[in-house]
Amino acid sequence: MLQRNQAGLKLINILSDLLIILLSCFFAWRIRFDVLDGINNVNISDLTLVLLTILFSLVNTVLLWEFNIYSPQRLRKAGANTLRIFLANGICALLLMTLLFLFKIMDMPRLLIGISWLVSSALVSVKHMLLHLLLHRMRKKGYNLRHYVLVGNGHLAHQYVENVRNNPFTGICVDGYFSAVEKPELGKCLGRYEDMESVLANTRYDGLVIALESHEVRFMVDVLRVADKEGIPVELIPFFNDYYPSFPTFEKIGSSRLIDLRATPLNRAENAVLKRGFDVVFSFLVLALLSPLMLAVAIGVKISSPGPVIFRQERIGRDRKPFIMYKFRSMRMTGTENTAWSRAEDPRRTKFGSFIRKFSLDELPQFWNVLKGDMSVIGPRPEIPFHVNHFKKEIPRYLVRQQVRPGITGWAQVNGLRGDTSIEDRVRYDIEYIENWTIGFDIRIIFRTLFGAMMNNER
Repeated sequence: MLQRNQAGLKLINILSDLLIILLSCFFAWRIRFDVLDGINNVNISDLTLVLLTILFSLVNTVLLWEFNIYSPQRLRKAGANTLRIFLANGICALLLMTLLFLFKIMDMPRLLIGISWLVSSALVSVKHMLLHLLLHRMRKKGYNLRHYVLVGNGHLAHQYVENVRNNPFTGICVDGYFSAVEKPELGKCLGRYEDMESVLANTRYDGLVIALESHEVRFMVDVLRVADKEGIPVELIPFFNDYYPSFPTFEKIGSSRLIDLRATPLNRAENAVLKRGFDVVFSFLVLALLSPLMLAVAIGVKISSPGPVIFRQERIGRDRKPFIMYKFRSMRMTGTENTAWSRAEDPRRTKFGSFIRKFSLDELPQFWNVLKGDMSVIGPRPEIPFHVNHFKKEIPRYLVRQQVRPGITGWAQVNGLRGDTSIEDRVRYDIEYIENWTIGFDIRIIFRTLFGAMMNNER
């Protein structure tokens, strides 16, 4: 019954998106031909417009399917699909313009396509967000639930149960668990591992979650055999879960299956190109728009104390390669630049240096580093070789940060970890960013930087 309901909901979701895109195109017609008709005369038949609109809507819906918009959303947050919806619709608009060029349909207004893309993307995104929020609310009230049974009673099992209880919007219910030893805090014990076959034969569940510890791996064969016999979907929490990346990649050599434990979304070529393209465009715009401000800062640095305007320092970048990072000089030259740590109250700072550091204006030349390819707009902050060599010996996974380009700002910085703060916490936030990167994540960090994180707490 649940599977039929899910299939019905997916069909309604797809058809409603198709209808929204069609209506958006007709709305774009009215905007283009009624409101903006005075721009230029358009010679295109209504029949051609109707056929192109239907084609656009159908292809758009297919692309949304290919972008996994209609895959199970139970564990995703509201708004998680917004960027993919805009990208899918944008690709469809580009395909349509290519089609018009190839068939020399030159009278089709490009502005009409642009309005259709913008309106349909916005409305479909809003619909998905509202549907997501509605389903979350229903699940919190006990509707649209999925019933799972857990196998195991150790750290992984407790972690899973706690996460499910803390996220009621998922609609996941753990109806019980199988274990060699009863653990009341996990809920209802359905029996020992050897009791699974008889229990599962008489009760239907939506899925089985295996959370065995490393010393219990010997039970895996029997657990999988019973689950397959009863036709119950199986999900596995690996016993090395705490070392598992958010988006692992898999390879196969013969019968050996390899998991890349350091895989990140930026290992994928399309993501790397998207992030680099965003970096280039964003940094170019910043340098162009803020060039008068940068000139004023440069003059202030020059007259505030003797020394160069631009402070150059070797930092460690992606793949542990050194590069020269640029900043407006905010401190007196003391000879300790390559080893000393910046502190909240640092006597080396000039008065003007304190001002530009307070508002992070000293970081502006780093956008040139971004254009050169040494840095990214968003990423872990780069450190000097002295500190990298020191921290890699004391902090586990410290050098995981070096898998990506360092950034002007980052997830750790917008969470208050800058200057003389905990390195362990910085590394934890940096790795969380690296393993969960999306372009939407970058945009979120930029907004948080602009509206709060640019202010430095140094005194």
